Amino acid sequence: MAAVDPLGGRRGVAGLKEILQLVEEDLGRVEALFQEQVRSDVKLVAEIGRYIQEGGGKRIRPALLLLACRVCGRADDRAIRLASVVEFIHTATLLHDDIIDEATVRRGRRSVNSRWGNDITVLLGDFLYTKSMSMALSQDNLPILRLLSDVTLRMIEGEILEIERNGDMNVSPDDHLDIICRKTADLFSACMRIGTMLAGAGAEKQEALARYGLNLGICFQMVDDLLDFTAEEATLGKPVANDLREGKLTLPMIFLLRRAGAAGADKVATVLADRGFARVSREEIVRLAREHGALEEARSLAEQYADSARRELVVFERSPYREALEVLPDFILARDH
Repeated sequence: MAAVDPLGGRRGVAGLKEILQLVEEDLGRVEALFQEQVRSDVKLVAEIGRYIQEGGGKRIRPALLLLACRVCGRADDRAIRLASVVEFIHTATLLHDDIIDEATVRRGRRSVNSRWGNDITVLLGDFLYTKSMSMALSQDNLPILRLLSDVTLRMIEGEILEIERNGDMNVSPDDHLDIICRKTADLFSACMRIGTMLAGAGAEKQEALARYGLNLGICFQMVDDLLDFTAEEATLGKPVANDLREGKLTLPMIFLLRRAGAAGADKVATVLADRGFARVSREEIVRLAREHGALEEARSLAEQYADSARRELVVFERSPYREALEVLPDFILARDH
């Protein structure tokens, strides 16, 4: 059942649909609530909301929150609303990211900013952020609201740091890891912690699942960084090699700069200066990254974080929900988009 992925790893024995079938019904309720909450008397808001929802998505963050509740032994109706809240926050972040990146494609379709313009997209992102906090307030749970507020602020700080470090060839792995945590992994961690809080789990289980989410989120983003150099555009649903073209040095390029010497650094610098691949091709950059082991090093680090995530689950009793969480890192390592 296993197959080899472009980076030399094994494709997971289960797809995401199989992993998440345990919370499939609840995810359907999350989708329905999302649809309900993006309705508006302003026709354009409702139209774009429908467009975003029709674009789909993995819904990993809501699923993590739901699985965290279940693995702690409790299904909670409040989790449906809060799972929708985290998806609103994530979606708002994507809208703002696409403006900053001047993206034209998202999930194989025109991005919202390319279709409706930056002004409308900024305001819609603000609408979704505000809607998420309004929904969270309705739960009258101050610790969860504080957690959501803190993680949203960290995501914004991460975006600012990424812009500040744009084009900086001296960025370190630790610098990039800090951005990954702020922009991606902290929300994964918050989803797991909220699930445990709703389930009334003790401190040990709360901390274990929060660490699980953090490690899983880091792994998720590291795989994203790799796919930017190795995936096919039709599969990825957006242009490939976008990160380097936009001036972002992710782990594969950070490791390449360490390994390839002056000649490799000159080629990376040329792409950054050109903001494109006119003089140095994407294929040449990927070839250098492979030859110098930069992709392999980045892949190995992602696998380490996947292993760290799995180890956090030992404090939980054996159950289908624990098994789903154990398999999820394999899916993330094997995904092609």
